[in-house]
Amino acid sequence: MTTPNWLQQDIDSMRAALAAAEMAASDGEIPVGAIVVDNGEMIATGHNCSISGNDPSGHAEIVALRAAGKTRQNYRLPGATLYVTLEPCVMCTGAIVQARIGRVVFAAYDKKAGALGSVEDLSSSRALNHRFEINGGLLADESQQLLKRFFSSRR
Repeated sequence: MTTPNWLQQDIDSMRAALAAAEMAASDGEIPVGAIVVDNGEMIATGHNCSISGNDPSGHAEIVALRAAGKTRQNYRLPGATLYVTLEPCVMCTGAIVQARIGRVVFAAYDKKAGALGSVEDLSSSRALNHRFEINGGLLADESQQLLKRFFSSRR
């Protein structure tokens, strides 16, 4: 995993993902947001909706990947970048592989369920047939603060 010198597009895209996370929080969902960018264009957005949709797969990444697939009329999204406010879990990493995403940029590391370096690092698994670039830590403080505010309001 690398932490590059962030481009302005990376920062703007993560801010859009943070806005989606805010929408999740306002819906009573864990505040995680995601967007998909392809050829410099935001083609999809998503936020957590597991609780409201009674759907264990309603993670922001899955929602955004589904929407991107519909936009592109293809379940494969080679070369696209997924921006997400929290390190993807095992399920979401599987969907990233299936979609053939080219790059994942995430904000906060997830020390409980992160599958791209924190708890597991599925990106290096020989069992997976697709590799992608991973960049973590972009606007991590903003994402962590959003999560902390959400969970403290629940206690």
